[in-house]
Amino acid sequence: MNHNLTHLHPYPFAKMATLLADSTPAQNYSEIKLGIGEPKHEPPAFVLDVLHENLDKISRYPTTNGLFELRQAIAHWLEKRFFLSHIDAHKEALPVMGTREAIFSLVQAVVDPISNDGENTNPSQPPTVVMPNPFYQIYEGAAILAQATPYFVPCTSDNDFKGNYRAVPKEVWERTQLLFVCSPNNPTGSVMSMDDWEYLIRLSDQYGFVIASDECYSELYFDNAPIGLLQACSALGRHDFKNCIVFHSLSKRSNLPGLRSGFVAGDAKILQAYLQYRTYQGCAMPIPNQLASIAAWQDEKHVAHNRALYQEKFALWMAELGDLLTLRMPDAGFYFWVKVPEQFDGDDEVFVKALYEQANIHALAGRYLSREVDGQNPGQGYVRIALVASVDESREAISRIRTLLSA
Repeated sequence: MNHNLTHLHPYPFAKMATLLADSTPAQNYSEIKLGIGEPKHEPPAFVLDVLHENLDKISRYPTTNGLFELRQAIAHWLEKRFFLSHIDAHKEALPVMGTREAIFSLVQAVVDPISNDGENTNPSQPPTVVMPNPFYQIYEGAAILAQATPYFVPCTSDNDFKGNYRAVPKEVWERTQLLFVCSPNNPTGSVMSMDDWEYLIRLSDQYGFVIASDECYSELYFDNAPIGLLQACSALGRHDFKNCIVFHSLSKRSNLPGLRSGFVAGDAKILQAYLQYRTYQGCAMPIPNQLASIAAWQDEKHVAHNRALYQEKFALWMAELGDLLTLRMPDAGFYFWVKVPEQFDGDDEVFVKALYEQANIHALAGRYLSREVDGQNPGQGYVRIALVASVDESREAISRIRTLLSA
């Protein structure tokens, strides 16, 4: 077996299962799941209709690079959404079977554990993959299995939960082959500004690393649509998107997590090599899924409706719980990154157990989404609450939490 498998951490939800193994949920309440970021809003019916109407095409092998019509729909969506002059549907966009697998596989294709800029690396100094902390655990696992060393940039209240990349030492950037950015961030809800993007792009130019921007929550915003990495590149006159890659998904945007449909876009040179990697990996999207995806990317009405539902729930939580729970309105996304109340000693594990045992509400302990850096775990003392349940369930969850906090 690959010895690097022994270095993988248990997934956050496995840790939660262990934490709650000896706990019993409140029997007088029905279960409300706010721990997993799985959208619960209705998927758009017209997309499901397209999927159903094309089920006969399941008999055909799909190509790895997908239908041109899908790549064209993706390109047009990117151009409109991020004010881009042109996306080459042949070379700069690639459909993938959900961004989770794409994030993982891109790391395997990009990271070179043997050489760096044509020179042999010192085995004692493997390549580095920089990532925010807390983070989506795929970043770390993919880096470890690519024989790279994760470097964690703490996202705390001191840096608006975005991470202070200016504090990363020069010697770390010199070893870095890939930088992960998540904007809007999971779990903190922070969004990168144009100044933030420009700084990282300049660093990429200086040190030659790839920027991989996970933008899967980009359409769940409240006021202004977040700036994306390709948009920042274009504003800087970098129309070739050199060393810049973005990930987008229909899971959150369109409430279609089971469709397993997303895309990777950006630097054509990187995508050309990545496509070859994927050809061997064998993860082409089924044709019915592709045709359904075209319909989803071409429609914005259902996205606006979806966004309005989240806006309603965030407003409800802020109004009804803001006096008892420290709620910070995120810039975007569908998570609250909640500071644990003092009555639970600031302990995220204690708080999520109380929510489960006394209110039958599932939430996620923040420490499970983070790693300790210099003796500090930036997720400790926080809980992630996903506002994925219905408005009615949200009202019920709020009522139960008020009761818990008022006890």
